[in-house]
Amino acid sequence: MALELYATGNSDAMYFAAMIADKTVMKKVDIQRWAKEAYWYYLSEHAVPSVVAKQNEGFEIALKWIDKKEENYTSAGWATLSIILSQKTNNELDLPVIKRLLKRAEKEVHNSSNRTRYTMNNFIISVGAYIPELTSEAIKSANKVGKVNVYMGKTSCKVPIALDYINKIVTMDRVGKKRKQ
Repeated sequence: MALELYATGNSDAMYFAAMIADKTVMKKVDIQRWAKEAYWYYLSEHAVPSVVAKQNEGFEIALKWIDKKEENYTSAGWATLSIILSQKTNNELDLPVIKRLLKRAEKEVHNSSNRTRYTMNNFIISVGAYIPELTSEAIKSANKVGKVNVYMGKTSCKVPIALDYINKIVTMDRVGKKRKQ
């Protein structure tokens, strides 16, 4: 049912499809199609990543997407990585790879496409929030990155300043607290 709903092209139906998608039914080809057809940031940064993060190959898919040129893929890739960090135990994560990705986000964030900047900034926050072993590295990266400018349309939405956000999580003693899936 999820595959049929997503195929309608209606953003509400597509978002609902992601909510009810069964990871055991989803194939890589379906996931790739969903990412390609994600024409709105809410689909590419929330709906699609929520499905991909549940896949056994989710991390590898996300790594491939962040190397693509199209913004719907790159933003989906970074968003998927953030979700994975928030849900998997640190034993399940490849911390040296995460550290390299953190340095990459630090270096590339300001020269990336609009929505990719947003999800890279969130990735830096996620590293600092969910991986205690890398929190100090994330704070250093966030300090170097500073304010990230993202055009949010004519909304009151704001881009969180990663350093402030991570420091707030540290102050609240919430570092390493994972989300439920």
